[in-house]
Amino acid sequence: MSASGRVAVVTGGRQGIGRRTAELLAERGYRVAIIDREDASETVKAIEAKGGAAMSRRGSVADEAAVERFADEVLARFGGVDVLVNNAGVSLISPAEDTSPAEFRKVIDVNLVGPFLMARVFGKKMLEARRGSIINVASVAGLLAVADRAAYNASKHGLIGLTRTLAAEWGGRGVRVNAVCPGWVKTEMDEADQAGGSYTDADITGRIPMGRFASAEDVARAIAFLADDEESSFVNGHALSVDGGWAADASWESVRLRKR
Repeated sequence: MSASGRVAVVTGGRQGIGRRTAELLAERGYRVAIIDREDASETVKAIEAKGGAAMSRRGSVADEAAVERFADEVLARFGGVDVLVNNAGVSLISPAEDTSPAEFRKVIDVNLVGPFLMARVFGKKMLEARRGSIINVASVAGLLAVADRAAYNASKHGLIGLTRTLAAEWGGRGVRVNAVCPGWVKTEMDEADQAGGSYTDADITGRIPMGRFASAEDVARAIAFLADDEESSFVNGHALSVDGGWAADASWESVRLRKR
């Protein structure tokens, strides 16, 4: 599958799912623009080393002015946008009663307001062209509740709601909007969360029917499918679980493990 000449914007492309998504889209012919709070130049170098075209800028997706500046730069360099991947996100593990309003708002700002700002500015260009695909990286925590993650769960449930609303509003004008809902992925975010001692690898692999973590590659390939106008041309407003069966399995652990 080749998307030569098309443009993909990826948020949070410095590491993890975002980096692998940016690399995979570049391998498939997209020119890639990345925004991240940290320096994502290593991702750009990796893409360019394989002959791809990429750019990156530092900035928060929750900062409206930064998003607008980034959009101006992307459009000035590449002339348009075909795909938007809203991947940037933050985690917060905290009992609801101990979570401050400021902490809650920070998670909502990055995980939900940020995707709205990105979709708003780049979606306008897609609507003008009457074509485009937006993929929001939600979570299994957007479909189910996970204890001690009130802010994160709320942000991801909201992101799925935003996905469906934009799909309803924009689908008739050529812009498809979908979400992917990963289960636990072995990334730097997982390592940071586990460092707090709230869960272990065994807690996750014991819960997932397939018995392993997702990889960034697993999620990136699902995103690439939803980005492709030929492969997913009539998929709109869908929340695609990439969770190894997490959300499908209501078994208790002894039953689940007995089946392996």
